[in-house]
Amino acid sequence: MDQLLLDIHPKIKKSFDNFITGQNKECIKSLKDFISNSNVQFMYLWGEDGCGKTHLRLAVESHGIKTIDDIHLTDQNQQIEIFNLFNQFKEANKKLLITGADSPNNMNLIPELSSRLSWGLVYQIRSLSDNEKIMALKNYVNEKNIAISENVIDYCYRNLRRDLHSLMATFESLDHWSLKTKRPVTIPLLKDLINQN
Repeated sequence: MDQLLLDIHPKIKKSFDNFITGQNKECIKSLKDFISNSNVQFMYLWGEDGCGKTHLRLAVESHGIKTIDDIHLTDQNQQIEIFNLFNQFKEANKKLLITGADSPNNMNLIPELSSRLSWGLVYQIRSLSDNEKIMALKNYVNEKNIAISENVIDYCYRNLRRDLHSLMATFESLDHWSLKTKRPVTIPLLKDLINQN
């Protein structure tokens, strides 16, 4: 019978403090201004999967600002609803942050919505360099109190999928597997976990 594993790791609150900025300094400054400045009403962030859009969206959302994630996944009816929301927020002087996979004019959105996305500040979130990703992973395991050595982090980064979402999920699974098998986190344990899947 398997032992019940409790989720003993703290949930990490997404914030500007635990976001690895990389080449996104201007964007981070603008996001902080967006939160505190009443003159900026709309922001749109775009970039490739895993670049940090959702992290930043959640950091903004924690300040009570309405956000919408992954606008590129919406259908035409949802886009009309978002277009109407833009107009309501404009009238009520409310703030809105939206994220997507590409610039406003490159996503096959209804033209009115593409136009609205360009009303405010628009930033492309740049992906992290390899060294910045490794730093982000080390911060993640430290914040989650997961006992993983640097050689395991480096091995995962060199040999597994290199996007942060996949690597962080691997570290979570590896930690649970370590607890379940009562073995320390090592490269052989990682290989055992991979063979189990």
